[in-house]
Amino acid sequence: MSTEMVKLIYDQNTVLPQDDKFYQRALQFIEEDGISSQVFFLLKQQGRLSQTPSFFQDRLKESYDKGLFQNLLIKNQTDEILKVFEGKGIEVIALKGVYFAERYFGHIGARATSDIDLLIPFKELDQSIESIKSLGFTVEEEMIPGHFHCSFSKKLPGSTMPLVVELHWSIVKHNTSQFNINDLWGQALQVGHSKYIKELSSTHLFYMICLHGWRHNLESMKYFLDIIQLIHTLGKEIDYDDLLKLAASHKTVRRLKRTLSIVYEQFPHLSDVKRLPFEVKTTRWEYRRVNGLKQYVDFFDYQFLSYDTFKHSIIELHYWFWPSKYDLETQIGVEQQGAPLFKMYLSLYKKRITSMVKVFLPH
Repeated sequence: MSTEMVKLIYDQNTVLPQDDKFYQRALQFIEEDGISSQVFFLLKQQGRLSQTPSFFQDRLKESYDKGLFQNLLIKNQTDEILKVFEGKGIEVIALKGVYFAERYFGHIGARATSDIDLLIPFKELDQSIESIKSLGFTVEEEMIPGHFHCSFSKKLPGSTMPLVVELHWSIVKHNTSQFNINDLWGQALQVGHSKYIKELSSTHLFYMICLHGWRHNLESMKYFLDIIQLIHTLGKEIDYDDLLKLAASHKTVRRLKRTLSIVYEQFPHLSDVKRLPFEVKTTRWEYRRVNGLKQYVDFFDYQFLSYDTFKHSIIELHYWFWPSKYDLETQIGVEQQGAPLFKMYLSLYKKRITSMVKVFLPH
């Protein structure tokens, strides 16, 4: 249903449905996907929001207002952080977040966000952490083994949820790629008159957003919206040939092609906006697929066949069979956490086998 709504938004020649039941179902999926702000603002920007039922408008407006208030708080905090980084001479790039909403969706409230993601050079990590803590982000979260970021948070007045700042030094796991973050830093652009605050080039921003969507297997329509909106706003600035060459050097071509194939497959109108330089790959991906055999086929394709080299696939397979203690605890459930490691692995395998048996055996 979210897919149908997004298709209607980007095909302005289509008359919006008049059936209230359509909008009742759409609201459920829109809210589950966390895209109320995008749908509200894009329809309003097009002058088509008034063509929808009042209950639909009111619910979207309520979510939009909450998201706008939260984004204003986050923007204030982000501005403070960037000011400190500029003063200390720390290079920094804001990833996604409030600036992304302003520039690519048209308004600070047009895309709700919940945290602050910053890209920094790894050599500046200690100084960056010190700077973040000086601004009150003193609650340090446990570092995820093998990942490429660390997180700090603090409580904000008027907000029930703590605000999290994630400091990234990369955007892809290095043991399953040959990703070189210096390629992105080398073409980063200065923001305004600042010397150290930078932004990704258009092609690299799109690259990052696609890889982010792949990492979540496009499980929510919000990942589609980010990619679609960039294609519509930056189409001519994104160089697909350069992007594929970069991905080839980073060993992320399959991830990129899989992601773009799924997006173009679900939203064929994108070929009229910007044609892909390769044939769209037919995938087994389905939006909101119910549990079943296809779910496992897609999982296998995503989890193990998204890598450019056999070595990287084997590494990912190894991590799936023998996940780190951190990943193990997140997969088995709270009730088993703290048990001996051997028992936690048994719980994981039992959970996986039980899930597969339900698929293959008749009910």
